[in-house]
Amino acid sequence: MSKSLLPSRENYKVFYPITTRWSDNDIYGHVNNVAYYSYFDTVANQYLIDEGGMDISDGRVVGYVVNSGCDYHSPITYPERIEAGLRVDKLGNSSVQYGIGIFREGEDNPAAHGHFVHVFVERAVNRSVPIPASLRAALEKIS
Repeated sequence: MSKSLLPSRENYKVFYPITTRWSDNDIYGHVNNVAYYSYFDTVANQYLIDEGGMDISDGRVVGYVVNSGCDYHSPITYPERIEAGLRVDKLGNSSVQYGIGIFREGEDNPAAHGHFVHVFVERAVNRSVPIPASLRAALEKIS
């Protein structure tokens, strides 16, 4: 992908710092692709907890990941400080698609970027439900 087509920092609404971990590196000496999905999960859920009051332990409604994808542009390694940028690309009745960028600390172009889709589900019956008002309000702030 051409660098001119990459999203930049200005395309994201909120950022969270992440420190790479020793176990993130693979045998090739860079962060393995599966770790990026952990970063996606971390930033999306941290935002829901911080801004939407999501109760991941005992809440009636939880977010299940139903789809994700990532494009990789440059390797990151342990130990590096990175930042995950978050925005909402699509907000539905019971689902949200986030846009997420993984940036080296202070860099404008992402090392990787992708999407992550949550469907909100009533925990007790395992069925999708409308996004609760507090979560929807938080998600609308970064749409």
